[in-house]
Amino acid sequence: MLYLSLRQFEYVTAVARAGSLSGAAVQLNVSQPSLSVALTQVEDYLGYKLFVRRKGAPITLTAAGEAYVDKVEDLLAMARRLEDPDLMRHAVSGRLTVGMFDGLAPFHLGPVLKALATRLPAVDIRYRVSDFATLAREMLDGRIDLAVTYDLGLDASFSKSHLVDARPHALLAGDHPMAGKSRIALRDLAGESLILSEEGLSIRHVLGLFQRLKLKPLVTHRVASVELMRSLVGNAMGVGISYCVPPATRSYDGKPVSSIAIDDDFAVEPVIIARNGLDLPNELVTQAHAAIAGVLIQ
Repeated sequence: MLYLSLRQFEYVTAVARAGSLSGAAVQLNVSQPSLSVALTQVEDYLGYKLFVRRKGAPITLTAAGEAYVDKVEDLLAMARRLEDPDLMRHAVSGRLTVGMFDGLAPFHLGPVLKALATRLPAVDIRYRVSDFATLAREMLDGRIDLAVTYDLGLDASFSKSHLVDARPHALLAGDHPMAGKSRIALRDLAGESLILSEEGLSIRHVLGLFQRLKLKPLVTHRVASVELMRSLVGNAMGVGISYCVPPATRSYDGKPVSSIAIDDDFAVEPVIIARNGLDLPNELVTQAHAAIAGVLIQ
């Protein structure tokens, strides 16, 4: 006989997602004391702690708790599918984790998740947004099934599929002398104070473009996001270079910002779908790949 019930498993995952008893209690429509008792019963039965509970602080998972919750969520997903026999017969099911480079996510994650939910309604879709190194590591570790990223830092261990080509843009203050140009070259930017991403592979890639031209640019600011870059640009703190360019013509603080495509063709960088090259693609991965490509290849 099973000692732990599916309801108790639901309580565990709800608290893990909410980060608090109060948030999980509202979601589940149960009292906080009932929820707390259920968690204690599960931990007592297992013989180890799933959560770190400190007064006045969010509830966090222990290392053992993270591994346990992953397995519990798989079990609950399967239980939900078992309630629909027709779904079990006809639909691709399971769990899929999609990774996306953090610079691309504001532009593409929403449409990608919508397309996956439409094409794979029986699949539990997760996502991770992170930098190049983390995405690569988690693909190799099996924590990410597919990742949408640039083809930077990925060796022969990865299988790659080309989606689109991205051209870098120069971001300039509205009153910058070059702001009215239709195209701009990297040589034109060599004497400017540059604002670049602080992400390691990203900044090395951009500096490498200048090195190909035997130029030594001056980098005055390294930023964590394109919106921060645009803010500094709008306030005449330098010229930004970014492969991700929002359609807005003003920064968050209302300053005009111009975006001009960089004309050097060797600076074009492919956006790809990547996965662990040692893993054979299954039906779920194949359909997810097609859904993502359908959104990003226009």
